[in-house]
Amino acid sequence: MDGPRAHQVGGGRGWRSRLPFLLAGIAVAVIAVVPIASRWLSNPPDQRLVDLEVYREGGLAVLRGAPLYEFLTQPPQLLPFTYPPFAAALAVPFTLMSWPVAQWIWVVLIYVALAIVVWFAFRDLIRRTGRWAPLTAGVLFAAMAWLDPVRDQVRFGQVGLFLLAMCLADCCARTPRWPRGALVGLAVAIKLVPGVFLIYFLLTGRRDALVNAVLTAAAATLGGFMLLPADSSAYWFGALLQGGDRTGAVDGTTNQAVQGIVARIFDEGPVRTAVWLVLALAVAYFGFRWARRATLAADELTGPAASSLLLAGVAITGLLSVMLSPVGWIHHLVWMIAVIGALAGDGRDTRRCLFAGAVWLLFLWPLPWWGRAWIGPEHSVIAEFAGQVLRDSFGIAALAAMALLGGWLVNRLKPDAALEDPSQPEVEVGTLAP
Repeated sequence: MDGPRAHQVGGGRGWRSRLPFLLAGIAVAVIAVVPIASRWLSNPPDQRLVDLEVYREGGLAVLRGAPLYEFLTQPPQLLPFTYPPFAAALAVPFTLMSWPVAQWIWVVLIYVALAIVVWFAFRDLIRRTGRWAPLTAGVLFAAMAWLDPVRDQVRFGQVGLFLLAMCLADCCARTPRWPRGALVGLAVAIKLVPGVFLIYFLLTGRRDALVNAVLTAAAATLGGFMLLPADSSAYWFGALLQGGDRTGAVDGTTNQAVQGIVARIFDEGPVRTAVWLVLALAVAYFGFRWARRATLAADELTGPAASSLLLAGVAITGLLSVMLSPVGWIHHLVWMIAVIGALAGDGRDTRRCLFAGAVWLLFLWPLPWWGRAWIGPEHSVIAEFAGQVLRDSFGIAALAAMALLGGWLVNRLKPDAALEDPSQPEVEVGTLAP
């Protein structure tokens, strides 16, 4: 049989042959998330998706014309709205449905975002498995869903996976159907921390993406001013400057940013501030340098190696958004999914897969909270020291991951990247000879 008819028959058989793997992949994904979703959706009402309550109350304030930055959620949480007014406007649809329905829809959207993130983080590995690809995707989805930061996204009803999906899609899509940079700009308008990608676009020569991101963020922000002029003025000239006071204590265990680690070591005062500023500057310098190095190396390659290095540059930048922020909560570290994907690549390199597995295993457990339980006068000095290290373990691991991606991974995939990086000093011919 020749011609279109044969093609249609073959295509139908190909789809039918993949259907069992698709159903198996969906089953694995559903089985993995049901215990997580059911646990947090069945929590006591005052402990259930508390951040979604903040967004919803912000949407209600918009509808009522009430001051957006003066309300607190119901006790015992008493949480303020800390996002730009544009984010409150996006939350309005969730005020038009009952609270239980809003929770269920939000959780479903979180897992849709996770599916998008898994695709962009593990695209080469998924495609390599051929007709098994749907099952591979389902297994990877399930594995990422059980990471501690991802579980916390559901627990609190957070937006982190939405922002991660937008940034990954914008930076890693091979032929985007939107102006590249627009999704990053939208993410910046929703929450300011993805603004680190504006620096990333600048340093890596992606000027069109930078312009698109700035224009999109500016348009959304101006839209917020037009819709909510009083709240916009209150945010940009008031609430934004009180960020530290509105987001809670910086020395809490869940704050794994550089400032959180420093705050748990030093008492409040000028010494703590100075140490934080020095370390933050060092992390920013090396982090953006590693992100640039990985991305420029990716521009010189093709295939899975290029995809891994591009993802590495994006992952480093995403981790910078967490580590340089005054508060980088554990649930913000969903960026570790991109780290795992960059390390795993297409699955052909055993050593890279072992590193990826180690990172996944590390973030599978609530180590910082285990460390917190070891701190106190009833414990020995050794136990307390170990507890302090465990308490900071996610932040330390994030910093180590940036170095691993920007150093070891680049050297493994493109050993001459350091010599080709324009930021490196030139080496004259012959100087390397013995």
